[in-house]
Amino acid sequence: MEIALSVLLGIGLAAACGFRIFVPPLVMSIAALSGHLHLAKGFEWIGTWPALIAFACATLLEIVAYYVPWLDNALDAIATPSAVAAGIVVTAGCISDMSPLLKWTLAVIAGGGTAALVQLLTVKVRVLSSAFTLGAANFVVSTGEALSSVLLAVISVLVPLFVGLFLLALAFLAWQVSRRKQPTAVRPAAPPCARV
Repeated sequence: MEIALSVLLGIGLAAACGFRIFVPPLVMSIAALSGHLHLAKGFEWIGTWPALIAFACATLLEIVAYYVPWLDNALDAIATPSAVAAGIVVTAGCISDMSPLLKWTLAVIAGGGTAALVQLLTVKVRVLSSAFTLGAANFVVSTGEALSSVLLAVISVLVPLFVGLFLLALAFLAWQVSRRKQPTAVRPAAPPCARV
């Protein structure tokens, strides 16, 4: 059960990386320093004061940068691969007592994949916001993404089982989006009846 919870915790933090890259490592660092999170071997550095200060500064810069009108869309270009990498790292940092092959496979597929899916959905929302409101609503989008990242990261640390429900909702949302992209098949017209 402990392994399943650590996997869910890692995936939840990876999903939060899809909203903001540095918020989940900051939450991990705070949780590790306060004794609420035990990091996997090799990731203990996340729970140090220098790491906490670095993550706090990076988080502040990232959140502020997304409020600059032209910079928010430009950041999305580098945020997608960065979110995937961060999702892999935070997932691997949560999973212990597992073979390295299985741990990194889960981190890449589940952590990186979840972060990528969330990041791509946020990019789509920002593009739509920029197109329909000429960027005027991007302030609201940026605020929603930052709050979502903080809430999801904190809830993942406090209640990892919640992540399972979040993943089901995310899978349903991705399924709905993929269904809309598929064109509907056109039925051929019935042949006219031959007259006798």
